[in-house]
This record gives sequence, structure tokens and C-alpha cells, in this order.
Amino acid sequence: MNDSPFPNRAGRVPTDRQTDSQPPVRTDGGSFPEKDGHGASTRAETAEISDPAELYDRVQTAVSEVVVGAEPVVEGLTIALLSRGHVLLEGVPGVAKTTIANAFSRALGVEYSRIQLTPDVLPSDITGTHVYREPTGEFELREGPIFGNVVVVDEINRAPPKTQSALLEAMEERQVTIGDETRTLPEPFCLIATQNSVEVDGTFELPAAQRDRFALRYTVDLPDRETESTMLQQFDANPELGAESIEAVVTAADVLAARRAVAAVSVVEPVVEYILDIIHETRTDRRLEHGSSPRGSLVFLNAAKARAAINGRNYVLPDDIKALASPVLGHRLVRNTNARMNGQSTASVIDDLVESVPVPDADIESTVDGR
Repeated sequence: MNDSPFPNRAGRVPTDRQTDSQPPVRTDGGSFPEKDGHGASTRAETAEISDPAELYDRVQTAVSEVVVGAEPVVEGLTIALLSRGHVLLEGVPGVAKTTIANAFSRALGVEYSRIQLTPDVLPSDITGTHVYREPTGEFELREGPIFGNVVVVDEINRAPPKTQSALLEAMEERQVTIGDETRTLPEPFCLIATQNSVEVDGTFELPAAQRDRFALRYTVDLPDRETESTMLQQFDANPELGAESIEAVVTAADVLAARRAVAAVSVVEPVVEYILDIIHETRTDRRLEHGSSPRGSLVFLNAAKARAAINGRNYVLPDDIKALASPVLGHRLVRNTNARMNGQSTASVIDDLVESVPVPDADIESTVDGR
């Protein structure tokens, strides 16, 4: 019987010889700035830009060189990044969910990693484990791929609940506890997860507690004919085109500076009341078994500030709230049996809720300026 406090799945203690020659378990496509020079968040850097709108334009332009028609999703990823949130991308196979996430990550010039989840992945494969160092005779913590600025978790619903739970602390507290040691994740930190929305075999549905930790959820739809035609022409001219061809257009310091600008965006009382009206409607609607949590209210507030900032405004409008209603609420609301049997989709319920809540009629811009 093995009495070691840190056994691996075979019951043996991993040593430096077994681990140092291998990349992080179950990862691919990752970029580690200390090794390849792309720029780590821990490195002392000076921001070149602090305007969220300029940062968004740079990233959107870079991603569009590889992915056609992904503008709404890239906007959502940028909003989440600048508001300290995480994003869940859903869609049928082959709509470029992972490609969008990887392209976005590479454009940022930060440390990132990609984790491919499968049923046999263990929590320690994500968070890390203690490794026995033979020269010193001591255990040393080897950090897992969760220690990055942008972490792309591919097919998150293929991992069992035990493994999915390894992400909860990282997403909420931005730290990871391994054994009796707790380490803070780097800043900025953003987790982008993908999942197949049509396949159920070999998958595990995300629990409500984990869905709620995602600030935004976007559905990557099938492209229309014109967009798909442009995509075919693009790849006919350059068959080797991929996310790895994207060069970094901003730095971690730029992201942090843009975050500070987002934090300074003004939200006047009528808009705050508008957010609260929508949230509380979700808790009383007869079609819903569960409405939005208070975390949803905070996401609405912070994401709206980020959306205003990337659109060149220093104040939030009701239109920002309307645009974010589906990404913020879609994965938080649970329909009751009657709504499901009557064919009422979550999207239609959200549309009805937003339509039923009166829009503030105050002159928001004048209120912000104090006139």
C-alpha cells in the first residue's frame, strides 16, 4: 500500500524525471511566454494603450483575418475579459468555437493554454500536482495548465463532475488550492469554455453552480451562405490559414489598463434600476423555475460598462443592457415543466421579459455630465 500523501493515478509518486520532460497534461495549442517570448502577465510591462475601444478594434481585426463572421462572439469575449468574466461558447460541431477562442487568445499576447477535456481527465491534470524532486528530497508544486491568463477549456461537458469542479475555485476566487497550498492565478485571468450543444452521448451536463460562474454565454451559429462563401474563398487562397498565424496586437499590460478605464465608466441610477427590474422579473415569471442570481446582476453591471467602453462611451445606456440580456441570462434561467412542454424557449422568455420592463426615459448622457 502506498502511504505517500501525493500519489498519482497509478499509486506512485511522480518525480522530476517523469514530469520535467513532458508538457502539461492534456493541453495543446498553449503559449508560455517565458519560453516563447509572447509576453507573460508577470513580466514588468508598460501599457501602450488604455482605450478599451482601441484594444477591441485591434483584437477584432486580428481575429477576422482567420475567422469570418465571428464579430459578435469576439465582442463578447472582449467584454468578458475587460469585466473579469468567463465565457461559455456553445454550438454544433464545426462552427469554429475552439478556433475563435484560440485566435482571440493569440491576439492578446498573453500567456494562454488549451485543455482538451475527456472523461478520463483528473482534477490534478488541470490544477497541477506535487512532484518529488530527487536531488533535494522534497516535494515541489508543479502548476497545471489552469495557471494562464487565458485558458481555453475545450468540450468542457465531456469531463465528469469531479473534474469540472476543479474549475470552480479558479473561476470565482481566481486561485487554486492543491493539497494544503493555495496559489493565486495570474492577472488578467479569463476562462473560455466550449461545448457541443447537440451531442449528449459521453457528456456530463454542467451543474447550475458552474453555469452561473460563466459571466456570458454565446451560441456560435451556422454561417449564412454569404459568410460561408467568403470563408471558402479565404481558405482556398490560403489553405494553411489558422489561429497560429495570428500575431499579438496587445499586451497583458494593455488589458489591465483597459480594465481600469472600464471601471471608471458611469452607470446612472435609472440604468441600475433597469437592471434590477429585469433581474427581479426573472424571479417572478411563472414560466421560470429559477431566475437569475445576484451574480447575474453584477455581471449585467460590469459587462454593460465594458460594452459601453469598447463602443467609445464613458456611460452605460439601456441599449447595453438589452444587448447583453441573452448572453447574461440565457444560461442562468431554468424553465419550468409547463414552459418546456409548451415549447417556450429560454430565448423567447428573455425577449418577453426585456420587452415587458419599461426603459428609462431619462437623458442618460446629460445625467452623466451633470446638466
